[in-house]
Amino acid sequence: MKSITSCFCLSKAKQASGFDNHAVLASETAFNMNEVEALHSLFEQLSSSIIDDGRIHKEEFLLALFNCSSTKNILAERLFTLFDLKKNGVIEFGEFVRTLNIFHPDTPQEDKIAFAFNLYNLRHTGYIEREELKDMVLATLRESELSLSEDDVEAIVDKTLQEADLNGDGKIDLEEWKHLVAKYPSLTKNMTLPHLREITLAFPNFVMETEVVDSELVC
Repeated sequence: MKSITSCFCLSKAKQASGFDNHAVLASETAFNMNEVEALHSLFEQLSSSIIDDGRIHKEEFLLALFNCSSTKNILAERLFTLFDLKKNGVIEFGEFVRTLNIFHPDTPQEDKIAFAFNLYNLRHTGYIEREELKDMVLATLRESELSLSEDDVEAIVDKTLQEADLNGDGKIDLEEWKHLVAKYPSLTKNMTLPHLREITLAFPNFVMETEVVDSELVC
């Protein structure tokens, strides 16, 4: 890991620009400045694991999350798409921090619910359709190394639709999804990563005093 001295040995103009960017990210998310700096350290590691160009490519994302760079994985690819806010095929640092913010313990539950809905909305139709629900159930089972019969999978999908599809149109809209999550909060359990509170402990070299005080970042 690079030392803090080498990472911040930049010209004053470039350094100021970097701090401004981090300050904006801190003001827009639940992370403070120290945590944004720690996330930058993590980002540098992930973005250089295969292609060292300061951006996280899909192969690097898959390697970090699922310890593989080429295996077809619907869940991983959908997550990558949601992180890639600019839709340019890579994840930049700002996108990395803003999307990780969804998983912060202090992020409003409403934001987590909407993110989970978009995760299941594979075809970008604004609804979770039956086949999308089935695809995600199968992907979750694979990641958990669980195996169910086709009949059991179909039963799970049918039961979920029966409970969630309040207007009987055969698909789940955002409002119906909110009702389902209210009934089964565990559906968004994975939308919170408690360890994000401890990110500076994982990367202590990046806990530093900056010219911007966290309390000054409130809009």
